[in-house]
Amino acid sequence: MIKQILILIFLFTLLAALQITVVPLISISGIAPNLLIVLITFYALKNGQSFAILLGFTFGFLFDLISGGVIGVNMFAMTISGFIAGYFYNENKIEINIATMNLFYINLVVATVYSFLYTLIAAAGPELNLFILLVEGSFLPAVYTSVFALPVLVAMPKRELR
Repeated sequence: MIKQILILIFLFTLLAALQITVVPLISISGIAPNLLIVLITFYALKNGQSFAILLGFTFGFLFDLISGGVIGVNMFAMTISGFIAGYFYNENKIEINIATMNLFYINLVVATVYSFLYTLIAAAGPELNLFILLVEGSFLPAVYTSVFALPVLVAMPKRELR
């Protein structure tokens, strides 16, 4: 158990550092992926909804502190994203959800929810219209985030899936 927590802390530290330093360099017209959402989705599919909610809350709060953003925005959006990701947890289909394209599709849904909530709260203003909120603020960052779930798919050991 301690080993799993240490691995999770290491992954959070690595991905948070990449999110702050490298991701702004690879953003396209202000559209950037969120690597922590991939991690939350992966652990939600592996450990369930309660764990994902706690993980989303913790990661969001810590990332708000580290990134210097508005405290609570990432925390709220990642907590709700963990809640949504937990709906896809099924004890009998853990390997199928993690080792197939299901991970990509589930991550797309979760990242869309995260991006929508984050954009709605962080960029709320009179100039924000529904089209920009749904496409530029939600769907495009979610697709970009889900692309980063593909290396996880490739790295997962493939067994006979039924």
